[in-house]
Amino acid sequence: MASKADVFLGFDLSTQQLKVIGVDSRLDLVVHETLKFDEELPKYNTVHGVLHNEKEREIFAPVAMWLEALDIVLQRLKDSGFDFSRVKALSGACQQHGSVYWSAQAPELLGSLNPSDSLLNQLAPNAFARQYSPNWQDHSTKLEVDAHENEVGGSQHLAEITGSRGHYRFTGPQIMRVRRVHPEGYARTARISIISSFLASVFLGKWAAIDVSDICGMNLWDITKNDYYMPLVQLVAGASNPEDPSVAKLIDMLGYPIDGKDSLGLISSYFVQRYGFNPDCEIIPFTGDNPATILSLDLQPNDVMISLGTSTTLLTSTEVFAPSDEYHLFLHPTSPGLYMGMLCYCNGGLAREQIRDAIDSSAKASKSWDKFNEIVLKSRVLDRKSPEKFRIGFYFPLSEIIPDRKPQITRFSVENGVLAKETPAALSEEDARMIIESQGLSMRLRSQNMLAGNNGRPRRMYLVGGGSKNPAIAQVLAEVLGPTEGTHRLLQAGDNACALGAAHKAAWAVHYKATGESFMEYMAKHWQVKGRIETLEIAGAEAKWSEYKCAIEPYKNAESLLD
Repeated sequence: MASKADVFLGFDLSTQQLKVIGVDSRLDLVVHETLKFDEELPKYNTVHGVLHNEKEREIFAPVAMWLEALDIVLQRLKDSGFDFSRVKALSGACQQHGSVYWSAQAPELLGSLNPSDSLLNQLAPNAFARQYSPNWQDHSTKLEVDAHENEVGGSQHLAEITGSRGHYRFTGPQIMRVRRVHPEGYARTARISIISSFLASVFLGKWAAIDVSDICGMNLWDITKNDYYMPLVQLVAGASNPEDPSVAKLIDMLGYPIDGKDSLGLISSYFVQRYGFNPDCEIIPFTGDNPATILSLDLQPNDVMISLGTSTTLLTSTEVFAPSDEYHLFLHPTSPGLYMGMLCYCNGGLAREQIRDAIDSSAKASKSWDKFNEIVLKSRVLDRKSPEKFRIGFYFPLSEIIPDRKPQITRFSVENGVLAKETPAALSEEDARMIIESQGLSMRLRSQNMLAGNNGRPRRMYLVGGGSKNPAIAQVLAEVLGPTEGTHRLLQAGDNACALGAAHKAAWAVHYKATGESFMEYMAKHWQVKGRIETLEIAGAEAKWSEYKCAIEPYKNAESLLD
């Protein structure tokens, strides 16, 4: 068993920064360090952590920048007096879907690092067949996405196999495009990591296996069969038949995933000698940022976690594999038999702020939500005019992912179930409650399929992000979604959720080896509610949840009428 002196590190390699946090065996935070790429590594010329090729709609990041960031962050911890010998295990959370292309020289370079020199100087550029990694914002793979969906008979069929429809950012289409557009770089590639397994490889000193959850972000992994879906591997490899050597080569370059509880091995001697890590420090499989986020708290099956930032994301842990081309289902990063469900919306805080500013001319400068909240809390459910007549709206300042629609503001009147599109009008006070209801109804419509084990309702609902601090937003979302065991606001995770989840994963994996206790059991015992969450008092939520039932089908039908 771990002692209180032990520390478990979680690294978060996100788009814009590298962060590391450490927790002790009680899961209390003991160390924290961050490096922001644009500000602290300006020589790479990134904007928000990435580079752009507008002509090709490419968005990518230099791999060397990540290595240099790791050098700096670890040195800062050392200079601050942090005792690396206390680190019992480490894991990580990384931006999903991006791919890193290792050269044939990489194994020798990784395995013979000189502790007197930096990672950057020893690995870049020679360890990589390509110096850049496609970013999740990349939009250059339309041909490849279409090919993936056509190969299996459409977006829904692709979701039934891989857990998601075709997406520009997913690793399979990205590798396919690299092979097509950069054939020389692809030919030089000996191994393809996704970003999580790339960073794990650096710590391990050899190529690391992909995490069992993060591999689901490739559009290549057959989730129900827990194996590669060979027709799609053949497609990405550009092979004419499954026996073509290029198919086996691609699988060999990718490797097979590893279970979340298993150790990848001990930390490379480079980190022991350069920074003083314990030579027995274990490397636990790194996962994606979203899978790691659900590990940042005691998220049990049918709980939901909603991030209310510029965009909106709903994450859940579920026992139900009910795939749809409108959301994602991944294998759970720690718990076999469970899945991680995800809804991802472009329009979140931006849409709410647009309405706030329209009804309060001073709000944009002051950032005050007072008037907006007052209007929301006194407004009728669904702007109801009578028991049979109500209104719904759609507010997309940006092109939306769910549903796939262009920017617009469109409202409908509903009377006895019949929809009537309203004449476009300026934003007004009536839109304040309707925007939150609209976002909540979309999440309710789709999440109820993933939450079938709880009659389509969340058990507990956790709110994170800037919008979680707004009482009116929390109130209406609780009324629409109807969590059966309360609505809660996270106080500690915040921007640290990914790194925190990775640290929890590292701590649990060590604990599991000694006890065999599942991650859910471990978190239920060790993750203390006090000081970490605030339970919100939501009066009348149950009755309001029933009121919204009548809007689900009209809302779904109205979506089909949007441009």
